Amino acid sequence: MTVSQKIADHVRDLPEPEQIEVLDFIEYLETKARLRRSRDEAKEWSTLSLKSAMRGMEEEPSDYSMDDLKETF
Repeated sequence: MTVSQKIADHVRDLPEPEQIEVLDFIEYLETKARLRRSRDEAKEWSTLSLKSAMRGMEEEPSDYSMDDLKETF
């Protein structure tokens, strides 16, 4: 028996108000997963954009050295 079947069996035994509560929770979990995927995709695009912008800059000499710093942290 799959997890989906086990869940369906348990839900079938519940009164309708509790079934509605289970449905609300499932919809919450779906929304949470969708938001996580969107956030992960945005992070991937951000990383890709930064990598593209920085491409080739690793070999460039720095304009400043440690001696140019007035304050150190």
